[in-house]
Amino acid sequence: MHEEISISVEQTSDAKVLIISVAARLAGMHPQTLRQYDRLGLVQPGRAGGGGRRYSERDVALLREVQKLSQEEGVNLAGIKRIIGLEQLVGDLQQRLAELEQELSEAYTRIAQLESPYAGRDLVRQERPSTALVVWRPRRAADR
Repeated sequence: MHEEISISVEQTSDAKVLIISVAARLAGMHPQTLRQYDRLGLVQPGRAGGGGRRYSERDVALLREVQKLSQEEGVNLAGIKRIIGLEQLVGDLQQRLAELEQELSEAYTRIAQLESPYAGRDLVRQERPSTALVVWRPRRAADR
């Protein structure tokens, strides 16, 4: 009796809880292949108290991607390692960009809040205009 187990990439977890035999089965690989990939730095499993490797669902998804690049695309392991590194860099940069965009948005909001009391007004406070009534009469020619 063989059970089909699958992991959705969107639902992957970073919790390092899968032992090497389970991770290998989920990835469709031999455990020795996972050990080799660990030595090459393609995947970084966690370690249990006794030193055994522990993999996350995200690691399994990465192992599947390594297998796809190797078998279907013909990329060698050095190339795969470079691709993985660049994808991680892109992800880090996208996260940093999102953080900076948020900070910029917050700065614009703060500026708008600081400017709002003065919107459309002079920065120097002026006295209120007088409401006094002034009667004006044109001068007569004789008074000039």
